[in-house]
Amino acid sequence: MQGDFDTLIVGAGSAGSVLARRLTQAGRRVLMLEAGGSDRRFFIQMPLGYGKLFFDPAVNWGYRTQPDPGLNGQDDYWPRGKVLGGSSSINAMVWARGHEGDYHDWEAASGSSAWGWAAAREAYRAIEDNADGADAWRGQGGPLHIGTGRVPAHPLVTPFLQACEAAGLARTPDFNGARQEGAGIYQLTVKDGRRNSAARAFLRPALRSGRLALRRGAHVTRLLFDGQRVIGAEYRWKGALHRALAGETVLSGGAINTPQVLMLSGIGPGAALQGLGISVAVDQPNVGAHLNDHQGINYTYRMTVPTMNDVLRPWWGKLRVGLRYLLARSGPLAVSINHAGGFFRTDPSLDRPNMQLYFQAFSTLIPRGDERPILNPDPFSGLSIGLSNCRPTSRGRIELANADPFAAPRIFGNAFSTDRDVAEMLLAVKFIRHIAAQRPMADLIAEELRPGPQTVDDAALIADFRQRSGTVFHPSCTARMGRDAASSVVDADLRVRGVAGLRVCDASAFPSLIGGNTNAPAILMGWLGAERILRAR
Repeated sequence: MQGDFDTLIVGAGSAGSVLARRLTQAGRRVLMLEAGGSDRRFFIQMPLGYGKLFFDPAVNWGYRTQPDPGLNGQDDYWPRGKVLGGSSSINAMVWARGHEGDYHDWEAASGSSAWGWAAAREAYRAIEDNADGADAWRGQGGPLHIGTGRVPAHPLVTPFLQACEAAGLARTPDFNGARQEGAGIYQLTVKDGRRNSAARAFLRPALRSGRLALRRGAHVTRLLFDGQRVIGAEYRWKGALHRALAGETVLSGGAINTPQVLMLSGIGPGAALQGLGISVAVDQPNVGAHLNDHQGINYTYRMTVPTMNDVLRPWWGKLRVGLRYLLARSGPLAVSINHAGGFFRTDPSLDRPNMQLYFQAFSTLIPRGDERPILNPDPFSGLSIGLSNCRPTSRGRIELANADPFAAPRIFGNAFSTDRDVAEMLLAVKFIRHIAAQRPMADLIAEELRPGPQTVDDAALIADFRQRSGTVFHPSCTARMGRDAASSVVDADLRVRGVAGLRVCDASAFPSLIGGNTNAPAILMGWLGAERILRAR
């Protein structure tokens, strides 16, 4: 595709959609290439429908890691959005910014206050249209509607929060407010009973501007160079190779696809690229390195009272909630399965929470091979209390399997590869049991099913989470930003070092992993990234 474009954006995910909106608002002519297709699908728009998208190749890259020693040699499944809106179209919709201290870390790593907490907080307030209203932390009137965090989505949320308080974890009214630590109800990117993805909030308004050209089903194979300047990208569309040219190119493919495109284009570890027959444009060993992700596990309980299992499992229950959703856009299908949660510290000397809780009034012990069984839970009253680590010290990497742009890259997760990560996870799973032992939750629990009461000593608990834990789908930092050229890929303006005309704007550019869900900071990356791009001219 030839054309007179100011900016080429590769990827229509969370950051890319925001970037397209802000650049077109500023009068820029933008071309966007997206490998996936339309997000106008029923199970994308229905919030609880994301279980149906978990293994759907029509909207999901469906990556698998290499066998991981930290997970007893098992590989792990990593879904990533291959659709307009990217992973914001298939995720669990939790809106959590992370801790203020995370953004102090970003400022220190980048060397720029543009990525610090003050800038981030004001950007979030501008982004949000929060149902709970505006205050010093929340915003109202922005393009992205955020559903309320005040109303419990299920009756069991109340005894869970009471048990958290009894366990020493105080109630917090807003994880994105003055205090992240505590237990409470998650805010969700849901509007009028429909998923409010980045595509819905940002990309469609950009398309209506007339300054954005979008090509779906366009798989970028490599970047195009004029000397040491990137001038666009080559892509395959409808069986043929095409060229897209623009004044500047921005990679927004995410933590897996962005380093893959960089390496296919000769920007990456020089020796490894040469070994695959790829000409080296920039010998950059940090591309694909520093992979960081949250690792999670669920503890599952049989209950003496009804849970969502009792509603979603039988055919008549499916019929009832389905009709309620179709007629009124309400009920269990109109919310995320993460009904509540929290943030806590395994060590009181820490300066911020290092663990995140998830409360889900359903259970899925019986596996299904073709879907994440959210809509087909266990045939008994069950629930799960889960957690994930906020700032793991383990690091993985992304490598090319070969020079084929259509081959999945090799993902090395390296979960629990440090003693620190193992030690804090051990303390964290013990805290789950501490919560479950508190009234009124204890009065409602019939038995612990997973891992079960026989799993008691430290060695058994460690063996259990190595066997049962997995990603919570927050890979980041594989083309990270930093002031130190020796340990980063892009500078504070998101410019890829060693070439001109190329930037990265997505979760791969995170200087460090945010302690919480990553969709909000990915959207923030697009918002602040646009400011860095517009500031350059």
